[in-house]
Amino acid sequence: MTDESRPVRDEDAFDVDAVAAWLRDNATAFRDDLVGTPEVRQFPGGASNLTYLLQYPDRALILRRPPAGVKAASAHDMGREFRIQSALAPVFPYVATMVGLCDDESVIGSEFYVMERIDGTILRRELPFEATPEDVSRLCENAFDVLIALHSVDTVSLPEVAKLDKGPGYVGRQVSGWIGRFAKARTDDTGDWSDIIEWIEQHQPEDVAQVLIHNDFRFDNMVLDRDDPMRVIGVLDWEMATVGDPLMDLGGSISYWVEPGDDEFFQQFRRQPTTTPGMWTRKQIVEHYCERMGFSMTPERWLFYEVFGIFRLAVIAQQIWYRYYHRQTTNEAYAVFGPAVGYLEKRCRFLLGGDN
Repeated sequence: MTDESRPVRDEDAFDVDAVAAWLRDNATAFRDDLVGTPEVRQFPGGASNLTYLLQYPDRALILRRPPAGVKAASAHDMGREFRIQSALAPVFPYVATMVGLCDDESVIGSEFYVMERIDGTILRRELPFEATPEDVSRLCENAFDVLIALHSVDTVSLPEVAKLDKGPGYVGRQVSGWIGRFAKARTDDTGDWSDIIEWIEQHQPEDVAQVLIHNDFRFDNMVLDRDDPMRVIGVLDWEMATVGDPLMDLGGSISYWVEPGDDEFFQQFRRQPTTTPGMWTRKQIVEHYCERMGFSMTPERWLFYEVFGIFRLAVIAQQIWYRYYHRQTTNEAYAVFGPAVGYLEKRCRFLLGGDN
């Protein structure tokens, strides 16, 4: 992956010698390359699980662990992430090679896992290389073909993945779950979403399938080949992966997709180079995906997944705004999330105009 690593934040430091000793004792297949104590750096972000670079002279590894003070929970279950990627490795060549899982919290104060580093390019707001519109179009096709490949994995043949399957009703569980999270995160300035929520509840479809979904499929969670940057070689951040409805996964991905024709406020949401000439539109992505997956799709049917994707994004923003509003954080970067929620309410209403 692109080296965006930085010195480790004091509050996120851990006992490097203890990790080095654990790796020598447990990562037997890599032991010859794990000489001495690695240099440790941290990747930015870390609002969820924390990610570190362990740089040995002859090998680079990645360590993932929960934020300090977090105990076992589904969003910070290192064993779950480790087992999903380990199970996928034989059938989905876009996961990193797993090195080892440590569930002994006495080593560094939390469980953690270590994997090999995927060396490549990760996209942010702008493309870091020159590309023709034709190249960029090929990148879009390759990226969403990876999502199609993931959704085509036979989960029944992978016991560690199959156990994530809670059966039919994924859409309903997501609808009720995100509505509940929104209710808990409301603040005095939260708008009236009651009609939007009512529409979502009344228009939720049955699941189209039960497949392994990533739940955060975006360019900044993909690694591109340095020599052919239109080719995806890795998919990162599996903490929200589960078995569920594939169209819900696509809808979540599309909610982050900003197009050149979108209004100025929505442009501020852009964290991917999706306005680069040659990038597909949201409509093109949906058509390509549904054609390849064999799903019959009309604009009226797709409307639920698009609206719910925006609503889910609004809940995430509201949860962050709730922390800032109640001064649980003083990070001024979070000050924009209140207005963002208001904007996303208007965006939902725009999408529903004439159908609500």
